[in-house]
Amino acid sequence: MPHLHGVGESPTARTHLRIALELAAAGVPPLPLRRGKAPFGNCDACMDGACGGRPNMKTAGPCRCLSPCHAWAAATTDPSVLTSPAWAQAWRQSAAVAYHPGGATLTVVDLDNPAAVAWARETLPATRTMATTRGEHWIYQGAMRSVNAIRDGVDIKSTMAYARWRGPGTGTMTELPDAVRALAVTEPSSVWPAHHGITASAPTGAGECRHRTPVYLERGIAMAEQRITEVRSAVHATVYRTFLAVLSTHGRCGCLTDAHVARLFAAAQAKGETPRHCTDAWTNALNALGM
Repeated sequence: MPHLHGVGESPTARTHLRIALELAAAGVPPLPLRRGKAPFGNCDACMDGACGGRPNMKTAGPCRCLSPCHAWAAATTDPSVLTSPAWAQAWRQSAAVAYHPGGATLTVVDLDNPAAVAWARETLPATRTMATTRGEHWIYQGAMRSVNAIRDGVDIKSTMAYARWRGPGTGTMTELPDAVRALAVTEPSSVWPAHHGITASAPTGAGECRHRTPVYLERGIAMAEQRITEVRSAVHATVYRTFLAVLSTHGRCGCLTDAHVARLFAAAQAKGETPRHCTDAWTNALNALGM
């Protein structure tokens, strides 16, 4: 095992470095987390954005800092960086190891409570999972933008984000599905072309049915109705994202019926949405998915 400069015989530091090097060897860029499970703060030279940020941060800049500054952007698969003197202090004080999912072309659906886990089991395709102290991480193969609080207790961590490493997990990792991508899509700021009637029909699908039983579809529709019914703010965006999620999961195989669409519209209109807006949101969701 490479020597960790200046760490001495700290078992915790050695363990965290070992995990980091194993992740790096697998193509997953790691970084140390300090007490409180947060990234280490910027060094003096990078404080308050003085360095301009690393080139792959939201604001590109000239930073070439050798320390683990800038959170996820410092994550690396280079073992010479991970074992460098500049990182030694961080490893000595590390409380955990994190990784940059997007840097490994991964997406983590972070489920932070039992209700969120139950929702995922009913709504999302099965994949590799990791237990957390309060819920689970679901890991998919594929990267996307990160979004927090897409619903109660659910975050998406991929590009420009970090996730705490909690072990290899169990189960077979599957490709990032449309159902997860749809969760990160917000309502268009300008309405795309849409017909302006007050009704909409379910798409005619021809793909292989993934729902297995009618109960799976019924639960999905019921949870979509509940999501719309329980929303307290951003109703427009929630209706659009819910329509998008339903279509991405149930819209391509022909199982979705006009009766299901009517139920979703009724839930949206009960929250104050107009029939016209429901129709536009539905059509925009169809367009977004190329249906």
